[in-house]
Amino acid sequence: MILSIPLSLLALLLPALAHRGGKAPAQAPLAPDADWATRHMAEEHHIANFDPGAFFSLHDYDSSGGWTPDEVRRTYGLDDESAAAVGPDKREEVTREVYRLFDADKNGIVEREEWMGACADGVRLPDFGLGPGHHGDDEYEYEIHHFEKFHDENTKEEDLIHPEDIAHFAKHEREEAEAERQEVLNRQAINEANIPLKFRRQ
Repeated sequence: MILSIPLSLLALLLPALAHRGGKAPAQAPLAPDADWATRHMAEEHHIANFDPGAFFSLHDYDSSGGWTPDEVRRTYGLDDESAAAVGPDKREEVTREVYRLFDADKNGIVEREEWMGACADGVRLPDFGLGPGHHGDDEYEYEIHHFEKFHDENTKEEDLIHPEDIAHFAKHEREEAEAERQEVLNRQAINEANIPLKFRRQ
């Protein structure tokens, strides 16, 4: 299969994806007993040195000072398409257990003070076996988990031949085609596809 990448898209993506000036620097290996948050920060954010406050702020996506159930699920990567097969029971288990450990006043929000206190007492985020917690957008995930490992600023279009490259740019093409299709529909005075069959002229 030959993938045609629109040049305008490629021109925008390559500089952004190669912003580090080459392949990602090798990180120090994680200790075999590293907790989930440490592995998450290393794999998803390329951060090896952090404190509980920094971890909390980075994952307080709306900067409200507290983690909602949605933010806990997002941190564990449950909103990512790679977690589509994770069932509702497992998703509920993640939220329930994190709240059991960190929501001291049981108000349905893990506040920063609760998080800091629990961490000071040695409480850690559990590993539910769901992976590192992909919670970036498609571009971010593609960059940190593929592009920076296998490509660099000298990458040419013909070098983007890995299955991950093909899938990534094929998705862009599908989205672009859908946007063009929607634009055509938006320009029509009447969109016949929205008219129920029984009301259309036969």
